[in-house]
Amino acid sequence: MKMRKTFLAALMLMALTACNEKKESSKDVVSFDEVLTTRRSVRSYDASKKISEAEVRELLTATQEAPSWANQQPTKYYVAISEEKLAAVQDLVGGNKERIKDAPVLIVSTFERGKSGFFQGNQTNEVGDGWGAYDNGLSNCYMILKARAMGFDTLIMGMRDADGLRQLFDIPESETIMAVISLGYRAGEPNRPERRPLDDIVKFF
Repeated sequence: MKMRKTFLAALMLMALTACNEKKESSKDVVSFDEVLTTRRSVRSYDASKKISEAEVRELLTATQEAPSWANQQPTKYYVAISEEKLAAVQDLVGGNKERIKDAPVLIVSTFERGKSGFFQGNQTNEVGDGWGAYDNGLSNCYMILKARAMGFDTLIMGMRDADGLRQLFDIPESETIMAVISLGYRAGEPNRPERRPLDDIVKFF
């Protein structure tokens, strides 16, 4: 009888432990809706918080799951993570320099021309290399959403000196430089801009 009570007590302890572990792990799980609704374009970063190369690699690995024209995967990334490169890129983003000065990582996003939108070297339709920009946007979207899921924040910047970036990172002429994306931790809670009514952007037929 004593043995049976001991066995039941052990079972109850195991069940309680499993339950507590489940509760603890559920705290770390962020829903997709939370990722979407908490993502912001962040213009002020916490200088005390850093991001490791391993974390950036995890982030950019996720971008490889993004769809692209015939799986051409035209997007390329150039990552500034050293103090020297960060300072150099900060000087190439125009009026955003002060906004991203405390971001620990800056990422240049490009795409290879002549891949997406082409078949056997010929342009498939009137959009042409616009499909490369489209695929680049899909990859960047995966990046900023994965970043938010990892607890990071981003700002996509179209104001940039493409020639300066090309020289700084030795980017081939065959690639179009699209954006510089800052990566870090928000220093405060940014406002959420209002979205247009759904019926302004959607038509059902």
